[in-house]
Amino acid sequence: MKSITIHNLDGPLEAMIEEKARAEGLSLNKTVKLLLREALGLAPGGNGGRKADFAEFSGVWSEADRRQFEKKTEDLRRVDPRDWQ
Repeated sequence: MKSITIHNLDGPLEAMIEEKARAEGLSLNKTVKLLLREALGLAPGGNGGRKADFAEFSGVWSEADRRQFEKKTEDLRRVDPRDWQ
């Protein structure tokens, strides 16, 4: 397995990583690996669940909402042959 070195971490980032490691009882190395896995969607709670991360901003439609949308946009799905002449 490859090792990497990260140079010149700014103070706030270093402090946040150390704080997370302390809170979770992990080494700095394990904490950084966990953060990378989460950020890349390789671990639960990371980007793998990205949809859930944005649900509050995009909303979730109920079946009734979907039916209402389909009904109100029905005419947009009809093709008028005159438009293609």
